[in-house]
Formats: sequence, C-alpha cells, structure tokens
Amino acid sequence: MKICVIDVGSNSVRLAMLADGKTLYKRISTTRLGEGLASSGVMTDAAISRTAAAIADFKEKALKEGAERVFVFATAAVRSASNRDKFLSRVKEVACIDVDVISGDEEAKCGLLGALKGGDGGIIDVGGASTEVTVQQDGKCLYSKSVNIGTVRLFDLAGRDRQKLEKVIAEKLAEYGNFNAANFKMCAIGGTGSRLASIKHNLKEYRPEITDGTKITVDEMTELYERLLTMPVEEIRATTICSQSADIVGGGCLLMCRVMQKFNVSEIYVSESDNLEGYYILKAGV
Repeated sequence: MKICVIDVGSNSVRLAMLADGKTLYKRISTTRLGEGLASSGVMTDAAISRTAAAIADFKEKALKEGAERVFVFATAAVRSASNRDKFLSRVKEVACIDVDVISGDEEAKCGLLGALKGGDGGIIDVGGASTEVTVQQDGKCLYSKSVNIGTVRLFDLAGRDRQKLEKVIAEKLAEYGNFNAANFKMCAIGGTGSRLASIKHNLKEYRPEITDGTKITVDEMTELYERLLTMPVEEIRATTICSQSADIVGGGCLLMCRVMQKFNVSEIYVSESDNLEGYYILKAGV
C-alpha cells in the first residue's frame, strides 16, 4: 500500500511517497511559512496561502500516483505561531485535509526513528524555526531537546550579519544545557543537512543517493560557513543547489557548526531518511 507523508516545515513543504517500509521518492516545495515569525509571532497571510497551496498540490499528485492514505504533519512554525488555527483552517479549506501539529519531542522521536531505525546514536535537525538534538542508547533516550532557533528564524533575527548571528546562536545554545555526544554517531537530518551535503558534492540538484551518508567534519563545516557568509546571495543561488534558500544557508551552516561544537561532535553523517520516514513508522500505523 502506498502512503504519502507530507512534512510542513518553516522553510519547505516536503513529501515522501512510501510503500512496504521503503521510500519510493521525495519532493520539496519551498514556501517559507516561517518568514517574519520570529519578530511578529504570526504566520503571514501570503505564507499561509503559499503553503496551503503546496499541500493541496502534493496531495492531489500523491492521490493520482496511487497513494491510498495521505498524512500531513507540521512542526515548529505552526506550533509556535499564535495564528495556527488560521493556518489549519486554510489548509482544511484548500486541501480538504487535517494537519497534525506535532510537539518538539515528537519531532525529535520521528527524526531519530527515521535516521537510526532504533539503533544507537543521535540526530541534529536544524530546521527553519527549531533545532532538535536527540541521543539514544540501547533503546533509551539519553538526551532530547528542541530549541526555537532555525534557519528562517535566525535570518529574521540577524540576517547574514556574522556578529549578530553569533550572538543569537550563543544565547539559544545555552538552552541545551550540557551533554557530551562525542562518543555517539550523530546524523544530520532535514533540509539544512541535505543542502550542506549537496554543496560539499557540488550538486546543483537534489540527489539523495549521493548525499545520504555524507560525512562533514566540524572543520569542514567551519570552512563552509565562512565561505557562504562572505559570498553574495546571488552567487550562492547561481553556483549551489540553494536556489530558494541562498539567504539562509550560511546562517544555517554556522548554527549547525556551533551545535556540533556545543555537544563535542567532531563529525556528522547526513541521513536522507528522517522525520518523514519516522512519522510513517510511528504515526501511520505501519
């Protein structure tokens, strides 16, 4: 049975078509739902309309391609916005489907399950409005924390100004407390990890068969954010995969690097299996 799972993030709407425990393919539509949310606390009407339309389009295509069930879940942007009901109503009106707004803990569990399939290790998920870090061993959660900082929220607060970015990131990192993840294999999941792996491989299009499993060291991450934060946005857009995320990718890379350093992580492995697969396993009853 084919099942479609749609993830409504702060930067992008992502679709996964799955069957018999396998991911058949993924699609992405960048709608920037979380733009301006950091300062206003609300999702804009334009962002809501763009995102609802993307969900409706994905649902229609999934049904035409044989999906028997379609699930939609939303993360930090929707759960933190004061006008979440407006968004949920709009999606119901346009796409005729309900959205499951999951908590930060649920988001982390989905990501961990998708990336590690129950094995030992951890995830770093730098999203658009939040960043989750979770570590487990022998089936037990040793650490899990979701903090309201991500690529879109960071850009809204600090733009591409290195000094401002460092200040915002440092303030937010304090919320993680202290946990040493040096002895665990850590996976980067979500759009930020995929984009950075794509840049490392000089890809101009999404090729998960290439990016999956890519190792990025903290030194490589440092070189990468220094390059991205000094490149003009148009150059990033023209020379990398980041046609829709050129303005936020440098800050996202810096955030990923600082999170790695906070948890004493010397290297990460990009996993293209993430919270979409985790939601499929955890929530779709399969």
